[in-house]
Amino acid sequence: MTAYKFKPKRFLERLYFLDSANPVDAICCAGFELKAWRCIPFAEHLIEWLPEYALPEDELAITHANMYVKLKKAAVRVYTSKKYAKRGEAGEIALHAICREFFNTTPISNRVFYKSASNDVVKAFDMVHARFPQAGGVELWLGESKLYLDTMDAITEALKSVTEHLEQGFLKEQKLLLGPQIPKTTPRYDELMELFEPQTSLDKFISCGVFVIGILSNSKACAGATQITDAYKAALEKEFDAISERLARSGLTKSIRMVLLYVPLADKDGFVTAFDDKLKGLQ
Repeated sequence: MTAYKFKPKRFLERLYFLDSANPVDAICCAGFELKAWRCIPFAEHLIEWLPEYALPEDELAITHANMYVKLKKAAVRVYTSKKYAKRGEAGEIALHAICREFFNTTPISNRVFYKSASNDVVKAFDMVHARFPQAGGVELWLGESKLYLDTMDAITEALKSVTEHLEQGFLKEQKLLLGPQIPKTTPRYDELMELFEPQTSLDKFISCGVFVIGILSNSKACAGATQITDAYKAALEKEFDAISERLARSGLTKSIRMVLLYVPLADKDGFVTAFDDKLKGLQ
């Protein structure tokens, strides 16, 4: 695979990171500019990731001659609905970007591409990536993103979704649907595909899985800050502790490997509107 060697320039700042336990924890922030949270620049950054999020790798050969056509195609595949306020694609793209940028994952299934209509809501994992540790083996990164006003509502719904996704019937269905979508040019393709074979136990599928929860929600700390300071970081970590505690009470980390990501927003509605403006501008 060659297209995935290239990434947009890093935008989000990782303010907190703990990888010595389960879950792996991280806080990423868009930062501030002229004493204001970088709402529009964050939305613009997600547009930079749009082609990779919405197009399969064989469509990512972009030149000056087809650049607009590719961006328009990607934008239309995300959604065209005027009712954008409760759509979560901006959160999904942010989750995609964080995993690509900070964890060096590789996309293996662009779920947006396989929608039958632009505004469909796909009932599946929000992100399907793979990771190939230097020590060998493969990891299947399965993501669930929640873009909400309230942080506790977001983590509650995320945990509900992950729990439902772990049900036997859902996992078997996902194995059947995702396997044929994986490009043959994917590194360690045969090893990865073995996980999706009907004969492979779901236990092995789950043991190779890393379940990623991305929470993007309004943050009092972010709304009250004008720059990244130690006090701001401490306030974010306090907010994150509440999310982490809720995950711990669920008991999920006793049976699966997880990554918990928190992206604080100063204005969720403003952010969604800014993203929609940029997306519609390409359509």
